[in-house]
Amino acid sequence: MNNALSEMYETILQRKTHREEGSYTSYLFDKGKEKILKKVGEESTEVVIAAMADDHDGLVEELNDLVYHLLVLMVEAGVTPEEFMAVAEKRAEKTHNLKPERKPIDTL
Repeated sequence: MNNALSEMYETILQRKTHREEGSYTSYLFDKGKEKILKKVGEESTEVVIAAMADDHDGLVEELNDLVYHLLVLMVEAGVTPEEFMAVAEKRAEKTHNLKPERKPIDTL
């Protein structure tokens, strides 16, 4: 992971072990896995909406929100950056890995 993502992961990890009053991240951990998963789903939907609307700036913002919530989920689930990167690096080595077409999205 790059420095910004690594720093974000470490901050999130610290908030899980040392809850801070007024911290949104601490709030998510206090509410638990279900709340974290709901936020991941919500942010995923917002990414899709921004992309469908060709809203570049909105898409960048929503992607950042989604990545943040995915990092919170990683910490909650005990997934380390090293585990994540090991899979990413393995996948990066794959070539000619074309998957069949999915049905098109007709409406949102």
